[in-house]
Amino acid sequence: MELEAVKALSMAIAAAVGVFGPAIGIGMLVSRALEAIGRNPEASGKIQATMFIGIAFVEALAIFALVVAFVIKFA
Repeated sequence: MELEAVKALSMAIAAAVGVFGPAIGIGMLVSRALEAIGRNPEASGKIQATMFIGIAFVEALAIFALVVAFVIKFA
């Protein structure tokens, strides 16, 4: 197999595996936040702010995985 093909396949695998975990994490985070807002609507402002901060941190992991995938491809 050619080197460029191996790099492309490695990039695809790294991106897929690296984004899979954060996708599940964001889904669980939003699900739990909506459940908490449903139980205590008065605290929705604090819950939403914390949820968005958590989403930003989890999304940073996905972006880091994509950066690593591009490093694999172009290094």
